[in-house]
Amino acid sequence: MTLFAAIYRFGFQNYQWIQAMIFAIEEINNNQNILPNITLGFHIYDTCTMLQRSLKGILWILSGQAELVPNYRCRRSLSPAAIIGDSGSTPSMALAHILGLYRYPQISYFSTSPLLSDRNQFPSFFRTIPSDNVQSRGLAQLVMHFRWTWVGILAADDDYGQLGSQLVQEELIKAGVCVAFIENIHLAKAENNAFHIVQVIKSSAAKAIVVFSSNVYLVPLLDEILRQNVTGRIWLASEAWSTYSLLSIKKYSEILTGTIGFAIHSGEMPGFQKYFTSIHPSTSQGDIFVKRFWEEAFNCRWLDETKFLLWDNKTKLCMGDEKLDNLPMDTMMDFRIAYNIYKAVYATTLALDNLRMCITQGVHFIQGSCANISDFHPWQLLHYIKNVRLSKEDTEGSFDRYGNPPARYDIVNWQQNSEGTIRHVKVGSYDSSAPPGRILMVNASVVQWVGGIKQIPSSVCNPSCPHRFRKLTIPGKPICCFQCVPCVLGEISNQSDSIECFKCPWNEWPNEKKVQCIPKIIEFLSYMETFGAILAAASISLSVIPAIILGLFMYCKNTPVVKASNSKLSYFLLISLILCFLSSLTFIGYPTAEKCLLRQAAFGVTFSFSVSCILARTIMVVIAFKATKPNSRLQRYAGPMLSYAVIGVGTLIQVLFCVCWLILSPPFSENNTETHPGKIIIECNESSPIAFWCMLGYLGFLAAISFIVAFLARKLPDSFNEAKYITFSMLAFLSVWLSFIPAYLSTKGKYMVAMEIFAILSSSSCLVFCIFLPKCYIILFRSEKNTKDYMMGRGVAKRKKVKGI
Repeated sequence: MTLFAAIYRFGFQNYQWIQAMIFAIEEINNNQNILPNITLGFHIYDTCTMLQRSLKGILWILSGQAELVPNYRCRRSLSPAAIIGDSGSTPSMALAHILGLYRYPQISYFSTSPLLSDRNQFPSFFRTIPSDNVQSRGLAQLVMHFRWTWVGILAADDDYGQLGSQLVQEELIKAGVCVAFIENIHLAKAENNAFHIVQVIKSSAAKAIVVFSSNVYLVPLLDEILRQNVTGRIWLASEAWSTYSLLSIKKYSEILTGTIGFAIHSGEMPGFQKYFTSIHPSTSQGDIFVKRFWEEAFNCRWLDETKFLLWDNKTKLCMGDEKLDNLPMDTMMDFRIAYNIYKAVYATTLALDNLRMCITQGVHFIQGSCANISDFHPWQLLHYIKNVRLSKEDTEGSFDRYGNPPARYDIVNWQQNSEGTIRHVKVGSYDSSAPPGRILMVNASVVQWVGGIKQIPSSVCNPSCPHRFRKLTIPGKPICCFQCVPCVLGEISNQSDSIECFKCPWNEWPNEKKVQCIPKIIEFLSYMETFGAILAAASISLSVIPAIILGLFMYCKNTPVVKASNSKLSYFLLISLILCFLSSLTFIGYPTAEKCLLRQAAFGVTFSFSVSCILARTIMVVIAFKATKPNSRLQRYAGPMLSYAVIGVGTLIQVLFCVCWLILSPPFSENNTETHPGKIIIECNESSPIAFWCMLGYLGFLAAISFIVAFLARKLPDSFNEAKYITFSMLAFLSVWLSFIPAYLSTKGKYMVAMEIFAILSSSSCLVFCIFLPKCYIILFRSEKNTKDYMMGRGVAKRKKVKGI
């Protein structure tokens, strides 16, 4: 078998690839259970990263290694069983186009382009490294895992970089991540556009940058980054350079520390480390690379190699007693790609062993015969490679129908050691065959980020929107660039970067921080609160005053003052005032359906009764004065029936009106959530505002009539001066209710109810004190005025005569 490898500049990893193939072949040759009595040989071809050399090498092998004759084989012997390589995707495609014509097995250990999975173009291509399809999805998931939403992409200007970056971009966009910039690294003259790329990186807010490139193309870019002193960036590495030892030197440690990326899964090659460290120029005869390897490893020169160089005191001479065991393990012993070559050799060998034993696995050749291990066609081996297994227990070495292995990666983090160099630390894994939720596993606690910090850095276009805010996209900018807008009234946002705020249920309201819905405050004028208790106490206390006056009037019913006040009308008025005061209690407490149905009606009827009594008294005062004139026709109305009729009619009209209101459009209890958004105001809905204001208007109409009649009678003789008190009481009554209207309309909730209670108590108090307080004063403190003569005016005349003397 033939190994195609590119050694652009001598490095430890390239040399490991060669040694891994030699180690695997020697291990198989020493194993009598695989291909017994058959010795494997190999041929190693260095392409020097040149596509021309790759094509030249494959034609040279297919032609029989004599002359390059396309489509012609000069010698039948020495034909390799399979080709292992090339390392790059582009040269592998060139080889696969040719090898596929002859169904010649080709197994690459480092070609990741998704195009190579096309079985129509590359029917005989296999690989032991996963396709970039998987890696691109994995890198996108890694970006999302760390919640980076604003990232840049750098890609080599070749098939590997372009296809890989395109897939990453598609996956990121699907996940809602925005790409800040995409820049290509020119391969022919990478340093020519390095300055431009670094300027783009410096000017962008993106801190996380996905780099899809081979290792050798990054050196000019990293040198320019060092020159412009660009730090603080998080590099996401593709597997092509995530463990590249030549970038892990102290020179680049400041800018590459914290790099995280996908690395080829590292498997077990028992005995390879010991084998590799036992390499020595004196024992590795025929190895044309061993002395170069030794010089690079120990930074020295062999004497026979330096005779053509300018010798100076800085040149160190290789002595041969250096020990590979003393070299840094993280740079020398990274066998990830070497492990892929190891698997490729074993896959080919096991396929040959199956061909030898004629294990057809469903494949039947001509006439059911088996292939001859000493003389077989390439397509015959191809059938066995398609179904090969490295072991019965492990299917890691198997290939799917596209020639791809199971996709497994290690997540590595570049961490700076005490010497200033970088070591690659495994911090997680990616396994596409794992159950959902365990495909990407990262131990963030052991990740070291740029600057040596442990906290995950951010890479966003805008800072995160905190709780109680939502994201609002900015026109003309990517979706990841947004502004934070506070949630509107009644909505919450309990997570960062919320796209929308959530409306609370009707009975809940956001808390102060707008991150949680809490039950709304239930509000009504309650007996349990101070305000409600004061109003209730005032109502009861004030209702006692007319009750006391009623008792006083009944006790002194035979006195001239009580008789002159029309005692029965006074009794009716005092009783109605007691009811007026007590009617305010129906406005306090939980607004049940029964309370809502009766409270306005009770208020309207009791006040109509009171004002009707006052109107009746006023009319009786006028009639009593006018009826004393000779031949007055008002004498017939001087009896009590007129006053009863006025009271009855005045009250009945209001009763009928309230009954119609309660039947046609009855008030009801409701939960008001509109007036105060953070509260549920339990209140009575009057159902018909027109009915309410008509009821109140009728009450005002009665009061106005009483005021006009009393005002016209204000100049009656002093003995009938009750009209003056009624005039003043009605003036105060109307003033209270006229002031009530704007105050009532400007308040809401329990304060609206309190305003109506205050108006009830105030207007009722005006009637009590203006009408009855002067009479009570005479009864209790001026008994000399509580006489018939005084009431008839004779006592007044005598006093005037005395004063005149």
